[in-house]
Amino acid sequence: MSDGYVLYGAPGFGSVIVEAALVLMGQAYERVDLAHGRWPADDERFVAVNPLKQVPALVLPSGELMTESAAILLWLAEQHPQAGLAPPPGDPGRGQFLRWMVYLPAQIYSMFWVRDAPSRLADGEAAEAVIKARTAERIAECWALMDRQVSPGRYIVGDELSVLDLYVTVMSRWTPRRRRFYEVAPKMAEVVRRVDADPRLAAFWAERMPFEDGWEG
Repeated sequence: MSDGYVLYGAPGFGSVIVEAALVLMGQAYERVDLAHGRWPADDERFVAVNPLKQVPALVLPSGELMTESAAILLWLAEQHPQAGLAPPPGDPGRGQFLRWMVYLPAQIYSMFWVRDAPSRLADGEAAEAVIKARTAERIAECWALMDRQVSPGRYIVGDELSVLDLYVTVMSRWTPRRRRFYEVAPKMAEVVRRVDADPRLAAFWAERMPFEDGWEG
């Protein structure tokens, strides 16, 4: 048992989404960074925590381990409803919220397992280059498909910020980067810019995923 959460991750990785949620929820947490100039998967300390060697991994105050970013975000939103980071059961936006929370890891996030090390599926530099190019196009296509089917208010499923908005905001900074995202997902572009500018996250973004020159791609 501990007084708070323990989050395993690295700057710029998927753990940033969970960490942003913890910040907005006002929850105490200990951060264990695994990168140190390498991919988190290369950190041998992490094998015993998550044999998949993927971040984020969250140790709950009870000592239980949670992995899978969508599951973690949904669980946190359920445990801390006072933060208002998810439409509650019975809310008209709940169905679409859950739909897109599952869509993101199933259709987009999974592409990065391939992109991070295309040699897992391809033999030789030429084949790896094809995989990287085609996965980038697939990611852009998935963003476009999502954008055509959402009807945002101030945020993706209404006028209240949710963990879905955090998820999209961080993932849209990965390949093929923000400029392409703005082109293929113009409705969600306004949402992610709003989350980028949220004053409650200003110090957090500066530390964990800074808006450095050229960050949009």
